[in-house]
Amino acid sequence: MRSKTSDEWRSILKSKTWDSPEGEKRIFPILKLSFDDLKPPSLKQCFAYCSMFVKDFDIEKDDLIQLWMAQGWLHPFSDKSLEMEERGNEYFKILLAKSFFQDVTKDYGGNVTKCKMHDLVHDLAEHVSKSRNLCSLFSNGEVLGSNLLNFKSLRVLNLYKADIMELPISIGKLKHLRYLNVLKTRIKTFPKSIGQLYNLQTLKIHYQLEEFPREIANLINLRHIYFGRYMKVPGGILRQLTNLRSLPFLKVGNKTGPGIEELGCLNQLHDTLSIYGLENVGDGGEASKANLVEKKHIRKLILDWKPSRPSHNVENDDDVLEGLRPHSSLEFLEIQGFMGVKLPSWLLLAHNLKEIELLGCNKCEGVPVLGHLPNLSCVKIMRMENLTRIGSEFYGDDHVNCGNGSSKEPRPLFPALKTLHIEGAQNLIEWMEAPRERASVVFPCLEELTLIKCHKLTSAPSHFPSLKKLVIEWMDSGGMPIASILSNQLTTLTYLSFLGVKGLTCLPGGMLEKNKNLAHLDISQCSDLTCISPQSQGFEYCCASLSYLRIRICHYLRYLPDGLLTPSLKEMELYYCPNLQYIPDATHGGLTSLETLSLTLCCDITSIPFSQGLPALGKLHIDQCWELSSLPLVD
Repeated sequence: MRSKTSDEWRSILKSKTWDSPEGEKRIFPILKLSFDDLKPPSLKQCFAYCSMFVKDFDIEKDDLIQLWMAQGWLHPFSDKSLEMEERGNEYFKILLAKSFFQDVTKDYGGNVTKCKMHDLVHDLAEHVSKSRNLCSLFSNGEVLGSNLLNFKSLRVLNLYKADIMELPISIGKLKHLRYLNVLKTRIKTFPKSIGQLYNLQTLKIHYQLEEFPREIANLINLRHIYFGRYMKVPGGILRQLTNLRSLPFLKVGNKTGPGIEELGCLNQLHDTLSIYGLENVGDGGEASKANLVEKKHIRKLILDWKPSRPSHNVENDDDVLEGLRPHSSLEFLEIQGFMGVKLPSWLLLAHNLKEIELLGCNKCEGVPVLGHLPNLSCVKIMRMENLTRIGSEFYGDDHVNCGNGSSKEPRPLFPALKTLHIEGAQNLIEWMEAPRERASVVFPCLEELTLIKCHKLTSAPSHFPSLKKLVIEWMDSGGMPIASILSNQLTTLTYLSFLGVKGLTCLPGGMLEKNKNLAHLDISQCSDLTCISPQSQGFEYCCASLSYLRIRICHYLRYLPDGLLTPSLKEMELYYCPNLQYIPDATHGGLTSLETLSLTLCCDITSIPFSQGLPALGKLHIDQCWELSSLPLVD
């Protein structure tokens, strides 16, 4: 209503709406005012339709739009360039902006996928709904059978969770049906008459269906189809469904099932496409028949090979992946179980890519060139066992112009990257710095760095100007890369966690003092750790923001540094540190915020010298601390 003129607002202010009593009775007519303001009229119908759902139901956005579409409310009128799904998305955004929807759930890209309706909003939808005129049936199955012929004008048949084992043959008589949902039923087979539903737009099939009905090939108006990953789809069906916008996945068959080429003419596919069984694709030429490069509406692409397969079945992986070049609009890419040696050249041109995951690419000997991609925000590399070195090629320096016209300022590398996760690179030894002339502009936005099971890593870069969260787990020579990452330049950390790191005897000097916003410190199973900081005393209040401190199974840790325990601390756990002798007294007013204190198997601790007491303590756990003779005051 923000777009209204001053005269329109005066009219609203004079409305009798504001004369209603306080509380919910007054809110309802105000909501009705917002409803009356909805334009065009079909948007009001879309809102009223939401009363079909029970209160507090998790409404899936795409499902709701498909239901609106089935009712015929999303057909083009003034702007014929918009698809029905696009218009439905606009309507959804309007209703969300007007607070008719709440409790939203979002996907990896920040897009809303689910929502709920407030009870009062649901009541309004019921109040304004003309449900007697709606061509929709949400049923538990009781009206099926001969009674189904009483609903010949039906556009929506929603049997979600209905206790039924079969659909009647008469379903083929529902010539106007556009939406059919049999998810979470006990249906095992479909009648052949399903192929007579020529106007069907959305079909949702239960994953336990024993046989995929071949008659679906007749449904040339089908736009959205959903079925389980393990559904055996016969070959030749998908190539007939050229209007498909949603396809959950394609499982490429060997001798039976659909071939990769069946994707070739499905250029209207939107959002997510997952392709499994790529070990069954013969070569790059066959892969290119999928015509992914023409599918400009695909935002997320998952390419999956079966990892456990004979060695002779991996020879063509490089060519197959090269042939699966997607459209440049791709935003999310996952490559799983690829057994080729080299990642595809088309990654160089993926300028819209936001996230990439390389999972189980065990034969790859190098990482792809990524540093030049302007929108890349997340990189996840897992189980690349042949990777021994991350060199200068990772940064993509050769693919970034060093200036724009007259400017000679070097452009940043990984300019948008926020999360970098490397796990299971068991033979990775060296992670090089960026080229010297570009080192000052690498990782300008990186906030989270995770290194797990990189056992042999001995070197890492030292320039992470925005790093907030650092997690390192199971590293045999962790002292050297940690010293590099936690260099004197790093001042932005808020979260630090080490687990199973060998060679770490102490955190680098000055690290705690310089990272004044550090709130979470967790060190576990670091067998060589003797102290947290090289200074045992003399620096105060070094962790002014620390709220969580956990130290577990550090056998040789002897003391905690002065200044570590401050009023901000809320939770502290010390577990199995048998040589820990010294816990410093709290500084600057005591541990006024400490809510949880746990000490277990700290055999040499004789006292807890919190002289100013623990006024906020709610949970105290002490176990097998045999020498402990005094406790702090607890209010």
